[in-house]
Amino acid sequence: MRNNVSKFISVANDFFPYPGGRYRRNGSGSGEEFRDEFLIPALRSVLQSNGVVVVNLDGVMGYPGSFLEEAFGGLIRVGGFSKAELEKHLELEVTEPHITIYREIALEYIDDAATKQRSSRAVA
Repeated sequence: MRNNVSKFISVANDFFPYPGGRYRRNGSGSGEEFRDEFLIPALRSVLQSNGVVVVNLDGVMGYPGSFLEEAFGGLIRVGGFSKAELEKHLELEVTEPHITIYREIALEYIDDAATKQRSSRAVA
């Protein structure tokens, strides 16, 4: 997938080295801010060129679950992306062993948001 990289984002270097809470009102480095200012614009720009956004999660001590849920699950809820689009156009990169679990958690939040979206459409 790395051959089609259109955008590369390092959370620690390009955004904030200390990921914070869910919302902007929770302080600097929120998941909401990362999603709205970095992820959504990058993904929208690569969709048309069939590219990939690579998000490197290394360089931080860890991630609050609320940050990951809002940033990555929020791509479906707020950003309007489908799970299929995210599978094709978003890659979460990790090289530091202690960060690997956060990649898996972020992917679970994407799955959860997609499942909830499907369930709410089925009910409506």
